[in-house]
Amino acid sequence: MLTVFPVVLAGCVGSLPAHADTDLEVANRGDVSVQAEGVFGGKSVNYTASFERFEVPGTNGLPDVSLATFSYVAEPDAKGPQRPVLFAFNGGPISPSFWLHIGALGPQRVSAPVDLSAPASEFELIENTTSPLDVADLVFFDPASTGFSRVAEGEDPRAYYSVEADAAQFVNFVQAWLKRHGRQDAPVFILGESYGTMRAAEAAGQMTEAGQPPAGVYLMGQALNIIEYSQRRQNILSYVASLPTLAALAWETDMVDRSGRDFDAFMSDVNAFGQTEYLLALYQGSGLDRSEQAKIADKLEGFTGIPADWYLKNHLRISKEQFRVELLRDSGKVLGRSDGRYLGEDPRGDASSVLKGAYTAGWSEYLSETFGIHVDEQYALFAELNGLDDWRWGASSPFGHFDYSARLDRAFTDNPDFRLAIGNGYHDTMTTVGAADLLAKQAGWPADRVRLLFYQGGHMAYSIDETAVAFNDDIRDWITGRGDWTSAASN
Repeated sequence: MLTVFPVVLAGCVGSLPAHADTDLEVANRGDVSVQAEGVFGGKSVNYTASFERFEVPGTNGLPDVSLATFSYVAEPDAKGPQRPVLFAFNGGPISPSFWLHIGALGPQRVSAPVDLSAPASEFELIENTTSPLDVADLVFFDPASTGFSRVAEGEDPRAYYSVEADAAQFVNFVQAWLKRHGRQDAPVFILGESYGTMRAAEAAGQMTEAGQPPAGVYLMGQALNIIEYSQRRQNILSYVASLPTLAALAWETDMVDRSGRDFDAFMSDVNAFGQTEYLLALYQGSGLDRSEQAKIADKLEGFTGIPADWYLKNHLRISKEQFRVELLRDSGKVLGRSDGRYLGEDPRGDASSVLKGAYTAGWSEYLSETFGIHVDEQYALFAELNGLDDWRWGASSPFGHFDYSARLDRAFTDNPDFRLAIGNGYHDTMTTVGAADLLAKQAGWPADRVRLLFYQGGHMAYSIDETAVAFNDDIRDWITGRGDWTSAASN
């Protein structure tokens, strides 16, 4: 069973080029291409937008796959070096890459209203002048069983339901794409979001072991360190890691005193408290003097807006799910899960799911207008995994003992220019800024080749226009080695 939405014809938006042959069979063969021009990062770029199909043989006993992909390739400079290629994908597991495509990186993106209560119909599809197409060609990977991609007929899709097999499929696709386009010598950058950060790390490990380490990896909404997903009472680090997100949401909803400091200063205070006094208090547990417990509870109230009495009754702990319900309980509101800035009333729901409706509608419109693909074929938003019962993580569950971050270690060793960016939205209660910070501090990677990049917004922080600009500017610097990376390159 697949979760789907039909791709339908929509009205014209912006100054789009005339699309190529719109015949359904041509679209399904994958040889649809569009010549276009746009301004990205302040630079005029002539490029080819393509919808292609790749018949990729399986390796190590895995089945063959038919992968549909969208790519944007700029006209090359005959005298210059090979342009980098940025391969991007989302998480799930497993989902197509249209979230990053239409939300942040592609030539057009969906822009969200400032009013967070606005319906999906008020989101707009706009020209994305901040796309990083000026510095790299863009390729979007949709794993088999998502989007238009499928496992070969008669084969079991579940053969790819593991982190290792899923990443192997991606690595095979990268090789196929580079070969078809004659780009085997191009620097390869990988950007994964959410579960896709696990894929990115495992794929980087596989590529490095094959003697082809990527030039860089960007982990957006990282899931390599998911220590806080299991917020049982004894997992004290989970409460320290989630504290910055709780504080950011309390700040956003005016549930803390903002006077005399800005957001950055406030978050600096939160981190200093969390990593010292709060961590020590949690470690001492019931051995902590009652008066000291009261002091910690008072500080927690000041940082999170949750009453000190609540903390005293709950051993100085509040989980992210409890916080979503408790913070605005008096007003009957519940914070969104993937983006806590959005408010709803049902604790079981996610008020920020409006983004899903807006992005799917924008994606449908974009496909129709740009590629002429107005098919009635079903487009799979997610592969139905029966509650992930069939997915093999390499441990008994996502909360078992595994360390996907270790799959990046050798890339740092084998490629002295390898760069790792780790990004997160402050208001994301699923993958948090605190967990990202903990990952960077504990992995043992070269500090001068790792950057933490935190943004206003939730799991898809780029839904905020200002964050989309910052996100893409950071991608430019990561790919080119400019900006904050310059000092690292000189070391």
